[in-house]
Amino acid sequence: MASTFVNVGPIKGLDYVGFRPSRPLKLNSGRTQFDPRPLRRLTVRAGDGDGPVGKTRLSDADCEAAVVAGNVPQAPPAPPKPAAPAGTPVVPLLPLSRRPRRNRRSPALRAAFQETSLSPANFVYPLFIHEGQEDTPIGAMPGCYRLGWRHGLVEEVAKARDVGVNSIVLFPKIPDALKNATGDEAYNDDGLVPRSIRLLKDKFPDLVIYTDVALDPYSSDGHDGIVREDGVIMNDETVHQLCKQAVSQARAGADVVSPSDMMDGRVGAIRNALDAEGFLHVSIMSYTAKYASSFYGPFREALDSNPRFGDKKTYQMNPANYREALVEAGEDESEGADILLVKPGLPYLDIIRLLRDSSSLPIAAYQVSGEYSMIKAGGALQMIDEEKVMLESLMCLRRAGADIILTYFAMQAARSLCGEKR
Repeated sequence: MASTFVNVGPIKGLDYVGFRPSRPLKLNSGRTQFDPRPLRRLTVRAGDGDGPVGKTRLSDADCEAAVVAGNVPQAPPAPPKPAAPAGTPVVPLLPLSRRPRRNRRSPALRAAFQETSLSPANFVYPLFIHEGQEDTPIGAMPGCYRLGWRHGLVEEVAKARDVGVNSIVLFPKIPDALKNATGDEAYNDDGLVPRSIRLLKDKFPDLVIYTDVALDPYSSDGHDGIVREDGVIMNDETVHQLCKQAVSQARAGADVVSPSDMMDGRVGAIRNALDAEGFLHVSIMSYTAKYASSFYGPFREALDSNPRFGDKKTYQMNPANYREALVEAGEDESEGADILLVKPGLPYLDIIRLLRDSSSLPIAAYQVSGEYSMIKAGGALQMIDEEKVMLESLMCLRRAGADIILTYFAMQAARSLCGEKR
């Protein structure tokens, strides 16, 4: 039987090189023979022309047969090796078997190997509230306000939810006339915080609401606990008040109560009180390692809650201490805490990592008012790029081991992550 030769030539009008037989292939003893005459080729170039790359109607077998026969389509050449600038010394290659920069050489590779992520879901947005109807700027915290609980608070929460921030924590500015030595307003079911919780839950049922459990906003002494006449902060009596406060907040609809007082034994007592009232579903985020820090100044201006005398060093932790955080974490975890918090954040990355490595519970970090205001001030003075420093600081908290971050940058950072401009 005579053999049939296939003459493969270029396909006009197509950008893609293909090989098409002039007539159907006929097999001779299972073999196909090709015309040995030279063939014209077209080069495949990605993006040539105005439209998409054309395709021939060749079968896979035809394409493979053409390549086997040596008629390989031409692709663009490999890019030339970039030239070094004039004067670059010629040196022998370093004897390195591993060059870590290889995994950082392009944005795609850096994104592929990024170990830590940052998302609006990681943020808890602290919001200051007051009885007034107007939103009052806080001088020491640019961009932050005491929000009117009826309108400003609802509007701010709606904006935050629009960019993916669905967790908030409330801090009230209580009228002086309602403050007393035992902080009784803290557990008033019709107080500012319970009313605000009920309003928000009515508007946004799936909003996650954290609350602050401490007496300082309600105390005429400005301390987190009841003050004895000799200046001693009374521990067990304060815990009794905190339990009533936590139950009142849970009754209003709080999802997470957050004792920030640093009294001994308060986590277990609050857990028992919540369970006794049927609030088994309400979580406790304990301020486990809350340091007696100088970074809290702007916050205390926001709530007008500076101590009337002395400081908080007998109950908040010494900034010089590291191992003590393990003691506090062990106690809180054994008493039923659901989340362990470190405060402040960026100056205490070592403590965040310590708790992350020693506990399986979620870890929270509080990027406090002083941290926020310093970044804001540096940006306003054009000493730093506010947006980049903001995001870097939050990423550092996540890298250290924080699952969630309480930050006044929550909405601004979420907008940045969503690609919006400030």
